[in-house]
Amino acid sequence: MPSFDVVSEVDLQEVDNAINQARKEIGQRYDFKGSDTEIDLEKTDINVVSSDDYKVKASVEVIESKLIKRGVSVKALKRGEIEPAAGGRAKQKLEVQTGISTDRAREIVKKIKDAKLKVQAQIQEEKVRVSGKKRDDLQSVIQLLKDADFGLPLQFVNMRD
Repeated sequence: MPSFDVVSEVDLQEVDNAINQARKEIGQRYDFKGSDTEIDLEKTDINVVSSDDYKVKASVEVIESKLIKRGVSVKALKRGEIEPAAGGRAKQKLEVQTGISTDRAREIVKKIKDAKLKVQAQIQEEKVRVSGKKRDDLQSVIQLLKDADFGLPLQFVNMRD
């Protein structure tokens, strides 16, 4: 029976490269002179600390532009609130989401079931397996999920006949 997996994966090496490019650009930009802006990457968390809210927002925009250029969807970023930091500075935490949470997986399965296609969808850890008798039905599901917005970058992998 044909099947495929719906996953949400992010290439963390590309994220690291984008962060390094953002650090370099921020270090060279005139509007960031003297702001002592720091960008730290810890596994899947990006911490941005700068002199004020404006510089933090501008830094996040630079990071997002570098991620887009490297082929990483900004939907994978979950922004935290801009908070005050020590010494009158501001900070923001960005979380890189990898995998599909159980709640999002349930939304995806519900969307597939509501479409009334002859396929089965089941949640398997951080992915959703979709299987059906006809390949055309599976392609319809892929198109349905591409058109819907779940707040995550979705990839369709492991297509089998």
